[in-house]
Amino acid sequence: MVKRAARAPSQRQLRVGEEVRHALSQVLARGDIRDPDLQGTLITVTEVRISPDLKNATAFVIPLGGGESAEDRKKMLAALTRAGPFLKRQLAERIVLRNVPRLSFQADDSFDEASKINHLLHDPKVLKDLQAPGDDPERGGEEDGA
Repeated sequence: MVKRAARAPSQRQLRVGEEVRHALSQVLARGDIRDPDLQGTLITVTEVRISPDLKNATAFVIPLGGGESAEDRKKMLAALTRAGPFLKRQLAERIVLRNVPRLSFQADDSFDEASKINHLLHDPKVLKDLQAPGDDPERGGEEDGA
């Protein structure tokens, strides 16, 4: 089997994805979903990726503020999947497309990864390696011009 190289999304995919993200965010902000696993949870839609045929959309979501456990994420994703048909109907009222995409949900781990990288960059061992010889960490690495 020949594996195709991943293509960058088209301008249309990006535009439709952003429109779906905005509409989905509005629906979730209103709190119309009556699932007990979503009660009291504010959800942030960080990105929506649309398939090239515009029939499938993957929404990347996190609870507002983050800091949830893996079990909480699973419950949130399951609740959003159960609410998928309702959310699709709500999107159909808000966006103008021939076909409203089928929704799937994934937890957005990009913030966790960014936090890990930030933590690593502020590790004293890494900071020592990043400083050039002669840099004074107290002065921010500026050379004395006198």
